[in-house]
Amino acid sequence: MSHAVLYGYFRSTAAYRVRIALGLKGLSAEHRFVHLRKGEQTLPAYRGINPARLVPYWIDEGLELAQSLAIIEYLDETHPDPPLLPADAKGRAIAREIALVVVSDVHPIGNLRVLNKLIEMGINEPGRSAWSKYWIETGFEALEARLAHLPGPFALGDTPTLADICIVPQVFNARRFCVDLRPYPRISGIEATASKLDAFVAAEPGRQPDAE
Repeated sequence: MSHAVLYGYFRSTAAYRVRIALGLKGLSAEHRFVHLRKGEQTLPAYRGINPARLVPYWIDEGLELAQSLAIIEYLDETHPDPPLLPADAKGRAIAREIALVVVSDVHPIGNLRVLNKLIEMGINEPGRSAWSKYWIETGFEALEARLAHLPGPFALGDTPTLADICIVPQVFNARRFCVDLRPYPRISGIEATASKLDAFVAAEPGRQPDAE
């Protein structure tokens, strides 16, 4: 890989996913930090890089990518060992389905720009926390039911896939909003198994240089 750059923020679960993928692939990138809480994503310097004003953002060999799943699948296609998707079409579809529950149904509803909009609408902190907690629990109920029919210890067997890369950061977010994880033993088990792998540990928000 040429000199790649990843823009991120330690607590962004979307950037967290990309860090895990890089670790599983044994790849490195220059990490540049965009402090979302301070609003650095709205400043002209970063808006000129990513007009969507979100992280992560990936630059590599003239390629620029937003959206964590696009970045992760690009890494998987350009560096196929170890694979982040199952070998069979059905397995790949299931892995993507699970990933999209997190990426499309759960995460966007509770990300920072949504919470900031709730502040503008006069929703107090307990109300915002209840909002995030509700949507995480709703998503986790669906995920837990889906995972119950799949072999562990990861989402689809013995090795981590795109599904686990999306689940683990969302568990981190669930803890931030005091979600009781006891009703979700498969999800909790995936996180526990992932915590034994260096790639997941090194990607943890608290271990990032910009962690507060």
